[in-house]
Amino acid sequence: MDYKYTSRNVEDTLELAQNIESEKFPGMVICLNGDLGSGKTVFVKGFAHALSIDENITSPTFTIVKEYVSGEMPLYHMDVYRIDDNPEFGVEDYFQKDGVCIIEWSEMIEDRLPSERLDINIKIVDENTRVLVFKPYGEQYEELCNAVL
Repeated sequence: MDYKYTSRNVEDTLELAQNIESEKFPGMVICLNGDLGSGKTVFVKGFAHALSIDENITSPTFTIVKEYVSGEMPLYHMDVYRIDDNPEFGVEDYFQKDGVCIIEWSEMIEDRLPSERLDINIKIVDENTRVLVFKPYGEQYEELCNAVL
């Protein structure tokens, strides 16, 4: 079952990410997909803030992954858009850790993603409005969607 959420502005997206963070669990994987400027990194900023991470969150476009370990739980923020440049990158290793993985452009590595995860597709409606479509894979993610959306 898919779930939909309409974000009317950046603050809505930040609040949604913070609400999802409140349902976090070790090994959580969130996959974000959407066009440039759709709000993927904004979502990560909200999630990181709720984890009490005070570092500046930016997209790890050229480093592929940024590890934030100063919060309540480690956050592994990935941007796999350029992963073809580094096919040896062991993205799967991060899925076994006790933190949360948030992956931007996850459709680029769909065959390497875990079977249980939360996919969020972000569609731009206009300058401020986004529609987020959630597709949970697995019972924990289904429960998360029911609790938050």
